[in-house]
Amino acid sequence: MAARAATPGTGGGVDVALMLRALRQWRYVAGLGMDGLGFVLQIVALRTLPIYVVGAALAASLAVTAVIASRVLRVRLSRVEWTAVGVVCAGLALLALASGKEGHEDGPSWLPWALLASSFGVLLLGVVGGRLPEKPRALVLGLGAGFGFGVVEVAVRLIDGIDFADPVWYALLVGGGAAFLLLTSALQRGAVTTATAGAVLGETVGPAIIGVAWLGDRTREGLGWLAVTGFAIAVAGSLTLARFGEPPQTPPPAVTPPPTDRRPGPRRGA
Repeated sequence: MAARAATPGTGGGVDVALMLRALRQWRYVAGLGMDGLGFVLQIVALRTLPIYVVGAALAASLAVTAVIASRVLRVRLSRVEWTAVGVVCAGLALLALASGKEGHEDGPSWLPWALLASSFGVLLLGVVGGRLPEKPRALVLGLGAGFGFGVVEVAVRLIDGIDFADPVWYALLVGGGAAFLLLTSALQRGAVTTATAGAVLGETVGPAIIGVAWLGDRTREGLGWLAVTGFAIAVAGSLTLARFGEPPQTPPPAVTPPPTDRRPGPRRGA
């Protein structure tokens, strides 16, 4: 809502100054504060759980938003959306049953540099996506934001102490900053439902594959199929609830018709 309230720029692409204007909105600052607290919890989760579980749980926050919106904002959920909430919960339950321990492998030596290159690629994607028409622009910017958050997820796993010569630190900073910039632009300049769906896809699938392929994330013995099923249905249910990334629409004020001049006519028989 704060992104929408910020004064829009003159161009149609990603506006770097937009975040500075959004920071003047108290709701945006409060949102960043809650994101900061969530990021601390995310770090703890990424250090103790496989990336595919954390990514699916982050996407499932849309189910929480939907339930809260139905109570607090009096938003009506359709039967499909209530079913999607149940599907998300079922998917997370399957993941909890099937997930193994978090991997402790460092991955190949080129992975930190690939993350750094990907973080700058997110910025480039923002430049290109910002020039597209509205519908594809929202999807591309949302995907780019998801990729940036995905870089952060993998970077958190790879960080081993404070070493500013490590490219992982710069990948985390550039990827996280680019993700916030693209997401803020997508929320203001495009269809939020589309942008949210793109972000969900971007931040879940890629990091999950990296965690399994190179960082040692595993499932319990013989339950790999259950983890894949749980991950797929949790993400699919979250995509169904993507419209709850949309701020509530304020109904327009009622327009009072102007008074009409009703002067009494001459009485009959006068």
